[in-house]
Amino acid sequence: MHRSLAALVTVVVVAALTSVAAVGAAQAQEAADGGAEWTLPRTPDGQPDMQGYWTTQTFTPVERPERLADQEFFSDEELALLQRQLTAEGVDPLRRDAVEIGDPNVREEALYQENREASYVHYDNQVWLRTPVPKGLSSRRTSLITYPRNGRFPPMTPQGAARVAHERAMRNVFDGYETRPLMERCIIWAHEGPPMLPPAYNDIHQIFQTPDHIVLFTEIGTGLPRIIPLDDRPHLPETVRQFGGSSRARWEGDTLVVESKNFIARRNYRGSNQFRHVVERFTRVAEDTIRYEVTVDDPTTWTSRWSAEVPMIRTEGPMYEYGCHEGNHDIRHILEINRNLERQAAEAAAAAASR
Repeated sequence: MHRSLAALVTVVVVAALTSVAAVGAAQAQEAADGGAEWTLPRTPDGQPDMQGYWTTQTFTPVERPERLADQEFFSDEELALLQRQLTAEGVDPLRRDAVEIGDPNVREEALYQENREASYVHYDNQVWLRTPVPKGLSSRRTSLITYPRNGRFPPMTPQGAARVAHERAMRNVFDGYETRPLMERCIIWAHEGPPMLPPAYNDIHQIFQTPDHIVLFTEIGTGLPRIIPLDDRPHLPETVRQFGGSSRARWEGDTLVVESKNFIARRNYRGSNQFRHVVERFTRVAEDTIRYEVTVDDPTTWTSRWSAEVPMIRTEGPMYEYGCHEGNHDIRHILEINRNLERQAAEAAAAAASR
């Protein structure tokens, strides 16, 4: 049943993606023909109106799968097949590694939660996480990363690689709540931005505007909404650092540019922390689309900058409140379990020594 329903969805989604991928050229051609129908909406102070609910949901991977090598865009045939499979009824929205699977038959089977190995225990993902417009690919691109041209993060510096190794090792440290990851402690998620890259689910962003501020409010987020000044005030002093960094916005023509720095050291993103410098660009290119582009630079972590592009598609609200701390006992239980494991290991060692 879900295969037949997906066929209709595929036609609609592929058509929409073709439009999104070529929106700039299409608008230019329409204007040249005198047939342009869309006019960029503006706020009372004359700036592009970005307000509303926008979703970044996508199966497009952040990094290009190695199997695709230097292929920057999917062909028409590849796009149609992937959209049919990804948007079918019953697909698990959390199976974000699906595009990395080259064999169409293996990918088809992997997309359904019922086919996961028995050790995977979760609620029914397709029931709880499926959206009214099913998640598919957000563009023809084979990765969200647009630079480097191979669609992958740049090589890490020795300093950055050591930082990542340390972070990975700390995941197995249970000395106290201070050593546990920030996401596990419901303090802040990596995708909350900047940079804003799609989470696994509940990926709606609400935008508010005034003449002197822009507000970016992420649905699945534990941090505060990003309230960003537009009034030319300077960044915070280097000695003042925050989880979301110090962000300042400006208009460059009809593009909103947000520059962020001064991150707190523990706000780690793939090894990059307080030395990260992020530039985000929001350009409304159609009635239902904002083109979000982001460039991240940290010479202590990567050998070059990297950039990504994520279409933000208009959607309907409301957003769900993500009250992570309410009734959350995970940290206590995680530490209790580890103390229990330590006690069992000590008892086993004592018993072995007494033999």
